[in-house]
Amino acid sequence: MSSYNKTRHQQQNPEEFYKTTTARIQKIQSQIANSPRGTRLTDKVCIITGVGSLKGIGRATAIRFAHEGAKHLYLIDFDPTNLPDLKSTIGKLYPDVKVTTLQADAADEAAISGVCDQALREEGRLDVFFANAGFASRNALPDTTAETFMDSMRINALSCFHAVKFASAAMQKRNPSRGKEYSGGSIIMTASTAGIRSGAGTVDYSASKAAVNSIAKTSAYQLQKCDVRVNTICPGLIETNMTGETFDYARQRGTAGKIGQLNPLGRFEIAQAAVFLASDDSSYVNGQNIAVDGGLSASHPVAPGRWV
Repeated sequence: MSSYNKTRHQQQNPEEFYKTTTARIQKIQSQIANSPRGTRLTDKVCIITGVGSLKGIGRATAIRFAHEGAKHLYLIDFDPTNLPDLKSTIGKLYPDVKVTTLQADAADEAAISGVCDQALREEGRLDVFFANAGFASRNALPDTTAETFMDSMRINALSCFHAVKFASAAMQKRNPSRGKEYSGGSIIMTASTAGIRSGAGTVDYSASKAAVNSIAKTSAYQLQKCDVRVNTICPGLIETNMTGETFDYARQRGTAGKIGQLNPLGRFEIAQAAVFLASDDSSYVNGQNIAVDGGLSASHPVAPGRWV
């Protein structure tokens, strides 16, 4: 028996692993309700885009930022439907955290420059910008139109360009009267393992996420000596509105345990990584594309059960 097959036979079957993974996720999610308030984002003014999905990364991160003591959260989504619920949820859990919700297109230059100016006007500073808004197409290459390709680039990449351009300028403004004596801040962008390796997304989606990863590296180089950091988080398969159909289909077929079967950990957590990058804990992390995928991108794709 080869080493790969030996490893394969020692693993839990998909159904058992799915139950174990679900239990771990529930334990992690309960940390917010059961753990004391954190202080890693105390007094920080933060902007987050793409917060509208009830299952999304943006919503989870907004709540986590509030848990860590953020002073004011500016929360943006193109679809305003769930914004009141998010504001209410944070208000009930963390009444000391200011929350401003905005319906806006994250790829709209005026909207992003405007919210950065609003933060400076109202709070006198901007410390964190999490550019999380995104779009995932589904068509194979022969069926992908130029319009779809440009939609992916606009929503996924152009939105991040605007975030870096306007947030970095705002973060460099000093305001000792508001506790900001020095230039600095953290810009975080949601990329994807699809922007690192093939096989994790469509051509247009992968190209747009590769662009986001490049924006982080290039802008970090150009923003030297101002203490504004730029990094990306590259998730694996995460259950959000964009991927909901995949998860729902698997559950209907009774194959939920095979979701993320090439992922050694099989977990779907991102908000904690965003908190780390937003906080001073990551003060020496800059220009990095950080895969938070449980190990998915560490290996070449392998069909389970067919290792040699």
